[in-house]
Amino acid sequence: MNSFKCLRPTASRFIKESSLPSVTRSFSATRMASYKYIETSEPRPGVGQITLSRPKALNALCTPLIDELNTALRTFDASPTISAILLTGSERAFAAGADIKEMAPLTFSEAYTTSFIESWSLLTTQIKKPIIAAVSGHALGGGCELALMCDILYCTEKANFGQPEIKLGTIPGAGGSQRLTRAIGKARAMELVLTGKTFSGKEAFDWGVAARTFASWDELIEGSLATAETIAGYSKVAVMAAKEVVNKSQDLGIRDGVEFERRVFHSIFGSQDQKIGMEAFAEKKKAEWTHS
Repeated sequence: MNSFKCLRPTASRFIKESSLPSVTRSFSATRMASYKYIETSEPRPGVGQITLSRPKALNALCTPLIDELNTALRTFDASPTISAILLTGSERAFAAGADIKEMAPLTFSEAYTTSFIESWSLLTTQIKKPIIAAVSGHALGGGCELALMCDILYCTEKANFGQPEIKLGTIPGAGGSQRLTRAIGKARAMELVLTGKTFSGKEAFDWGVAARTFASWDELIEGSLATAETIAGYSKVAVMAAKEVVNKSQDLGIRDGVEFERRVFHSIFGSQDQKIGMEAFAEKKKAEWTHS
């Protein structure tokens, strides 16, 4: 599907782009690689940042953008200096939907045989390091699904979430019906998916979708980076294991989940960082992690 060009977003049916001028921000970070639809940087020690960057299309998602995102995520995941990843967009839009003109001409056989949008969910199966989504503005359709895939979701109070696919004669296809239902319950998710209604960042926090909300874009980015930097200051071994056991809770019943957690807990006793951390605690000094 890489031959498709990125065109207008799904959300263009609901939002006039001309009324939402693009906003670009720069942080005290070093540009790491050259991409067309995203930007990467290391804004804090141990933190890798990926910024979706299609301002004219409100960061609409398309296959080439997702390919770049997956490449950047894998690069950070393999980096010996990165321990946590921040994924964000612009103040106006995290990602305002999927590219409708990429999807519209597809037939069933084309979508099925090419596993269309399957690669959009690779971050949930391939990336071992924690990913924080910092959401401001619109996170609709695929944008909402992408945010839900991340390990921690922060947003502004006025962020705009939703699964409006029903208005286009289709349904969520990148996990929206599943992850949203797990987050907020069947009744509320069913209403949102069947009506295409949106919900605010404040509601996202009240309903358990978002871990925290912030009053402004600047506060959102600062808070997200602070959390990422805190996580990056711990043992990579422990952080990756912690992410694994929490994610496993979504797949297993409580009895099997606790047993899985215990097995991973036992395995941590084979790491050097477990010895370092407990010895540092006993001696009331700062742990110097080896990440092994």
